[in-house]
Amino acid sequence: MPHEPIVPSRWYNIIPDLPAPPPPPLHPGTRQPVGPDDLAPLFPMELIGQEVSGERFLAIPQDVLDVYRLWRPTPLIRAHRLEKSLGTPARIYYKYEGVSPAGSHKPNTAVPQAYYNKLEGVRRLTTETGAGQWGSALAFACAQFGLECEIWMVRASYDQKPYRRSLMQVYGAAVHASPSPVTGAGRKILAGHPDSTGSLGIAISEAVEVAGSAADTRYALGSVLNHVLLHQTVIGEEALKQLPEMPDLVIGCTGGGSNFAGLAFPFMRERPETVFRAVEPEACPSFTRGRYAYDFGDTAGFTPLLKMHTLGHDFVPDPIHAGGLRYHGMSPLLSHMYELGMFEAVTKSQSECFEAGVRFARTEGIVPAPEPTHALAETIAEALRCKESGEEKVILTALCGHGHFDLGAYDRYLAGELEDYALPQERVDAALAGLPG
Repeated sequence: MPHEPIVPSRWYNIIPDLPAPPPPPLHPGTRQPVGPDDLAPLFPMELIGQEVSGERFLAIPQDVLDVYRLWRPTPLIRAHRLEKSLGTPARIYYKYEGVSPAGSHKPNTAVPQAYYNKLEGVRRLTTETGAGQWGSALAFACAQFGLECEIWMVRASYDQKPYRRSLMQVYGAAVHASPSPVTGAGRKILAGHPDSTGSLGIAISEAVEVAGSAADTRYALGSVLNHVLLHQTVIGEEALKQLPEMPDLVIGCTGGGSNFAGLAFPFMRERPETVFRAVEPEACPSFTRGRYAYDFGDTAGFTPLLKMHTLGHDFVPDPIHAGGLRYHGMSPLLSHMYELGMFEAVTKSQSECFEAGVRFARTEGIVPAPEPTHALAETIAEALRCKESGEEKVILTALCGHGHFDLGAYDRYLAGELEDYALPQERVDAALAGLPG
């Protein structure tokens, strides 16, 4: 009897299985739910359909699967050496997405987004990127389907991670530091803040501005939206087939939410009694200190209004090294599910995360990207709690990317130069005061 293939042939849409549907995006002018025509200048119709789909499973096109097979299935590894170093009775497993060509989970959605745009005759895609992982992934995906790619990279990461920029350019992308003089949104920010370190919200404004001004150009987003979370469920669907035992706890880092959702959603379907825990940086704590409200997804106010946990679209995070977690808002779908009590959220400091990253590298051999060190820090903390209690919990975590382009950050940590940013409440209050009325 043939073995069932590990690489899934379908994406899982959790929305039909929720007790209540998430609130819709609203048009900022009319405050009415946006329709397909409102989104058509930015996204191809197939992705718009996936954004609002009521189907539990959507077939993955063969051309997408053919590219996925360059790196999928990704390994599911038990962290025996980490367990031993902690002296814990817990059993720790990690799903390692860093084996993709771009070094992270991001190609899981970049490839289908490029594919669907190519089908509609699009010539160029624009996007933003924080740490550079999403930009690398979209540049790679565009190369697979013969599309041009233009990327606005948050200035703090552009300066911190020059080789991420180089990788995007190797794949054929044009890369700008954001805020940039290329767009009206960027010029406006630079006029008031010429030394701005940038934010994902600003970079989104720039990419959306350019996409909306050219008929042959569309915009691609690496997290937050429903279709992006949908594509990432290949992670959890594979893990379900690979794990020898069901997890008691699933842990993932959250910036926009796609990596956590991609691992967690299939397990929420198959084993809802599992505890699910999202981990975010103390410097950008949208779940734990943000407000659940309608807000713009970008700084300039070009996007529809999304109901999400937000720190305010004017919020500019401190330049922490986990650039992929420096977004002012959280996925509307995950925000809705958090309100329903379907998972927990905690925060971690930058120093605790890098300590966890170094420990993981010295035991398991993989240098993690700064983003998943948040999940690893909480995994280690939970494993140590198990050591105290004697519980033999099964912990599954998402190692969503490697840190080979982040060694400058590790240099600073090892030299004792890495700062922890304590976010003052007055900064949160000031940004939330700018929420659309």
